[in-house]
Amino acid sequence: MFAVTALGELLIDFTDAGTSAAGQKLFERNPGGAPANVLVALERLGMSCAFIGKVGDDMHGEFLRATLVANDVNCDGLVSDPEHFTTLAFVALSEDGERTFSFARKPGADTQLRPEEVDTRIIRNSKVFHVGSLSLTDEPARSATMAALEAAKAAGCVMSYDPNYRSSLWPSAEVASGHMRSIVGYMDLIKISCEECELMCGTTDPQAAAQVLLDQGAKVVCVTLDADGAYVATKDGGATVPSFRVEAVDTTGAGDSFWGGFLCAFVDSRTSPADVTLEDAKGFARFGNAVASLCVRSRGAIPSMPTLAEVEKVLG
Repeated sequence: MFAVTALGELLIDFTDAGTSAAGQKLFERNPGGAPANVLVALERLGMSCAFIGKVGDDMHGEFLRATLVANDVNCDGLVSDPEHFTTLAFVALSEDGERTFSFARKPGADTQLRPEEVDTRIIRNSKVFHVGSLSLTDEPARSATMAALEAAKAAGCVMSYDPNYRSSLWPSAEVASGHMRSIVGYMDLIKISCEECELMCGTTDPQAAAQVLLDQGAKVVCVTLDADGAYVATKDGGATVPSFRVEAVDTTGAGDSFWGGFLCAFVDSRTSPADVTLEDAKGFARFGNAVASLCVRSRGAIPSMPTLAEVEKVLG
């Protein structure tokens, strides 16, 4: 039984690494992709996880598969595609660690997962099923995502969603909003960023946005507030959970590490989504904030995911 299975993109983050002696920009190859980041965060915290998706049958795809295997993520559902190249994301960092993205994905292998390639056996053996929205940008991955959601719902999985909006991968904000909102009705646990509130909910106010998602059926909603922590909401109301203040080196994976920590604490609680109280959710978010505070202290998402012992030290 897997604690969490995730479906979605697995890609290379070429992260800004300064300049060469000749004055040219350098990029460092890091494994990435939001769903994969979440799983590695969970594995480092002691949870058993599986990934479903597609990479190219190329040097980068081999590297990504090896990275997940090295982090104990089950890759039985990871398909290698000889026809399409592994997606690449070039990540530029500002002085305060914030990011801008440029993607090589026309199409990338992650968009080519077909419904018949989704291993529903893995989904049926999972407590939580997690997705983002980047698998909704193109066919056939969009249909594969919908098929996986139906299988997970039928299996009684707890449903988890982090939209992870990337504007350059959508034709327009309106198209993105439509597809991103289309799967909310499946979800029990939802995390959005403060920048995604308007796209997902039609309001820039985190509290109002959380209520919109609760009204649509979600049981627990988190809105991450960058350096200020996270706003969490359940049927009992909402509250802001402050962050652990640190000097950020690279915010790549900050939200993913937070959500990995949140899901870890949720699974450990053995509570059903409908029974999560506001106090429970605040505790889950505090744990997630501790994980994120460690992740942003070094470069790259997956390489920076902390261990449970490191997180417990921060919480202690």
